[in-house]
Amino acid sequence: MAACVRALRGCARLPVSASSRRCSALSRARGQYTSQKVRRTFIEFFTEQHRHRAVPSAPVRPRGDPSLLFVNAGMNQFKPILLGCADPRSEMASYQRVVNSQKCVRAGGKHNDLDDVGRDVYHHTFFEMLGNWSFGDYFKVEACAMAWHLLTEVYEIPAERLYVSYFSGDAASGLPADEETRHIWLSLGLRPDHVLPFGMKDNFWEMGETGPCGPCTEIHYDHVGTRNAAALVNADSPDVVEIWNLVFMQYNREGDGGLRALPQCSVDTGMGLERLLTVLQGKRSNYDTDLFTPLLSAIHQVTRGAPAYSGRTEQTDAGRVDMAYRVVADHVRTLSVCIADGVYPGMTGAELVLRRILRRAVRFSTEVLHAPEGALASLVPTVAHILVSGVSVPQSSHPVQFTVATRWLLAICKCIQINSGFKLYCWSRSTAAVAWSLHRNLGFPLDLIDLMLEERNMAVDKHGVEQLAAEQEQLQSQSEGGAEERGLHMDLQSLAELQSRGVPHTNDSPKYSYSLQHNGTYVFSPCRASVLALYCNQSLVSEVSEGQRCGMVLDQTCFYAEQGGQMHDQGYFTKDGLQDVLFPVECVRLAGGYVVHEITAAETLRTGDQIQLHVDETQRLACMVKHTATHVLNFALRELLGSGVVQRGSHVTADRLRFDFSYKASLNVSQLQEVERMVQDIIHQNDVVHMQEVPLARANQIAGLRTVDEVYPDPVRVVSVGVAASELLSNQKHKHTSVELCCGTHLLQTGGIGDFVIVSERQMVKGISRIIAVTGEDAKQAREAGQVLLQEVEALTARIATDHTPSLATAQRLSKEVGLLTDAVESTPIPQWQRRDLQTRLKALQRSSNTTIRKLEMKEVVDTVPLASTLDSHVSHFRICSHGPTLY
Repeated sequence: MAACVRALRGCARLPVSASSRRCSALSRARGQYTSQKVRRTFIEFFTEQHRHRAVPSAPVRPRGDPSLLFVNAGMNQFKPILLGCADPRSEMASYQRVVNSQKCVRAGGKHNDLDDVGRDVYHHTFFEMLGNWSFGDYFKVEACAMAWHLLTEVYEIPAERLYVSYFSGDAASGLPADEETRHIWLSLGLRPDHVLPFGMKDNFWEMGETGPCGPCTEIHYDHVGTRNAAALVNADSPDVVEIWNLVFMQYNREGDGGLRALPQCSVDTGMGLERLLTVLQGKRSNYDTDLFTPLLSAIHQVTRGAPAYSGRTEQTDAGRVDMAYRVVADHVRTLSVCIADGVYPGMTGAELVLRRILRRAVRFSTEVLHAPEGALASLVPTVAHILVSGVSVPQSSHPVQFTVATRWLLAICKCIQINSGFKLYCWSRSTAAVAWSLHRNLGFPLDLIDLMLEERNMAVDKHGVEQLAAEQEQLQSQSEGGAEERGLHMDLQSLAELQSRGVPHTNDSPKYSYSLQHNGTYVFSPCRASVLALYCNQSLVSEVSEGQRCGMVLDQTCFYAEQGGQMHDQGYFTKDGLQDVLFPVECVRLAGGYVVHEITAAETLRTGDQIQLHVDETQRLACMVKHTATHVLNFALRELLGSGVVQRGSHVTADRLRFDFSYKASLNVSQLQEVERMVQDIIHQNDVVHMQEVPLARANQIAGLRTVDEVYPDPVRVVSVGVAASELLSNQKHKHTSVELCCGTHLLQTGGIGDFVIVSERQMVKGISRIIAVTGEDAKQAREAGQVLLQEVEALTARIATDHTPSLATAQRLSKEVGLLTDAVESTPIPQWQRRDLQTRLKALQRSSNTTIRKLEMKEVVDTVPLASTLDSHVSHFRICSHGPTLY
């Protein structure tokens, strides 16, 4: 590496004439550096010259990271490595040198640029982060040398326009100045007045309140040149901007605020593509680069006579027209990418932030640019062309997903328009579902909906809205409860300590050790294990006493840790020599290759103890049933509705299964019936469920393979119904069957599902449906309940039809019965297709009953006050003359 530094030093210190030639070369290259070429050059520099592995961009929805609303930096997807909790069997665990272009969203949370977008020419909510990483491989010298070589030799940026900052130290934290980095930059040929010290605020990077952190060094570019611009570095000057940040993670921030050296140092670098393009294309505004100019032209074409974009800001931007262009351009990029990655505007978390972005985009497009309805949706193809044509969107956001974004935005634009306030369109009737959808998904205040409906002599079904709100609150509390249950999180230092002690990762293969007997029962073998570690009060201990809550790591386990959407196992264990004392296992989870069993000690427990594990067989089998049924349901939906159906989430418990998927609308009665029939056919076939470990690259060659956005281990477990993975790989002819990558526990034959009923199906947001289904005895009970309700509806229909001359009291009583029966149909677990059918019948009965009641009430009024006598009385007091009625 010393030779590399010496060579780079010679390149860096060029005579004035050579520097001038480089400026000329940069000017010539400005017309050649398209966004695609810049991305490609960056990736190829690290892969071809420095042996980095190119990895695809992760979706903008963080994988299993509740601390983030969106992926906001390139390092997010590598947090498991930095935190020491990457699955040792996964491809990620083997990463040493990595490079990619990551889709990022900074809106909401710690990094929030939403309110600044449009006001200037460089803030964005969506951007691309070019980055390279080293995990325990190279460190400061190599990282600085590579960065300098790429910028000055490959991109040919004049060295005299570049300034670097380094960490000056912090006495309060006991951190010394990063003199090593300073000397590296000087050895690369930078002038001392271009190497500048800064403190914690600018040059010390932290992942969060706890976790990996370290000093960073930033590279800044002076747009003006031919001067000393050191005073403008980190001074918020638009003339001197940061283009690259190199982070050296060598510490860990502990829970008490202290810092401890990491056993393995890492490098994390990030460079915004938009900012780099302004330098290479000779622009002063990100919006003048080819990432935005086609989009700004498309916006101009859909507006109603708005002037073309001219790049003005602040007071020079009359009517905020150019600000509106920038807002719409930025926000439609964010909306398109987020929706394509499965994040939809909603009422909580990331969805709530995306709702704000949607409302802001619609307001500026309609109020300022006077764009017509549907304008936002018409811009999505342009966004897709710009992004998909590069390497920034290689896998997770294909054109078909951008088509989903187009349809979704078009539907929204048909529903709402902002013009000095919201206006409703196409509201043909007042329903709780419509009101709740507008409130939850689009952000309409309920009192505003009330006022708008009142103008149309309509009203919201407030009771129905309250029910839907209660359901949402219950779902949210259940989700939060699940997170709270997994409260014992093993910290980074304890994981590192386990690894330094040589504690082997947990062998959890015994969780798959079960068999199916001839009588149809499953046998789960108990498992003997040794206690290798105990974790209590954020530290590893050798012993816990009765009543203490702790995490326990074993050499092997038959318990399933929650992952892949399947709930963790429950059960207990006994300790040798104390077989009459049961230690209940409350939660089981994974942490960096270790399976942590969370328990409250029933007696003293020590490392080295020998124990016998017993899973709750009833609970495990119920989860196996639901998980296999989920795979079959996924297959049936895709077969019926087409290849555009994409799994968006699932959760399997002992009681029921939940499956979220992308589809344009809620399923109708016939589709629900057909899905159930297809699942039941596979159940009745009693197909063998095959489970086989296959190398990941080989598994990806299986035709019809269903995957979700997860980091899979290698080798990976392939679960297929009716046909083994080996046969699917060897047979060129594709057999239509369920085949997925899955780590869950499954039935060995589909007949064990018993029965299957969809008890709920609805669109959570536009384009995403959620199915809840039950199996076995619960499915049978749902069918029986449906039949009982059907009989009650038919009986009530017959009573109403045969009573041709009911009294008012009878009609009111029948109407009340219709309402009670409607509530029962809404709340009782029955087949969803049958619920829809009964709801249609009951609505018709309710309308008929209401009409009958109104007629009877009118008749009662007429009978009480005879019409003829009333008229005679009035005539006697009036005389009609040519001037109108005159009172005598």
